[in-house]
Amino acid sequence: MDKLKKYQNVVKKAILKYADFQDNSREESEIQPVFDEKRNHYFLMDIGWKNMHRIHTCLLHIDIKNDKIWIHKDFVEQGIATDLMEMGIPKSDIVLGFQAPYKRPYTEFAVA
Repeated sequence: MDKLKKYQNVVKKAILKYADFQDNSREESEIQPVFDEKRNHYFLMDIGWKNMHRIHTCLLHIDIKNDKIWIHKDFVEQGIATDLMEMGIPKSDIVLGFQAPYKRPYTEFAVA
C-alpha cells in the first residue's frame, strides 16, 4: 500500500473512533465525520442545537499534504497526534499546523 493510501486510511480510522464514541444522550446535536479524499481534507464536526443556540463546531481538521499529516485543529481529549502515532505514523510525518511556524521546531513533530 502506498504511503498516501495508508495515511488516508489511518486518518479516517482515527476520526471514526471519535465519531463512534459519540454520547448517545445528545438529542439536539450530532458528531459528523467529513472526508474529502480527493483533496485529502478530513474533519470531525459537532452539528446541531443546544438550549436554543446553534452548534456548528469543528472538533478536528486534518489535511494530508506533501506526504505529511497536518493537524490544523484538535479539540479531542487525548489529542489526535497520539492516536496517529499509536497507529504507526512517525512523529516526523505529523505537523502540528495549529502551532505557529516559528514554534514548530521546538515540538517533537515535523516542522512542515
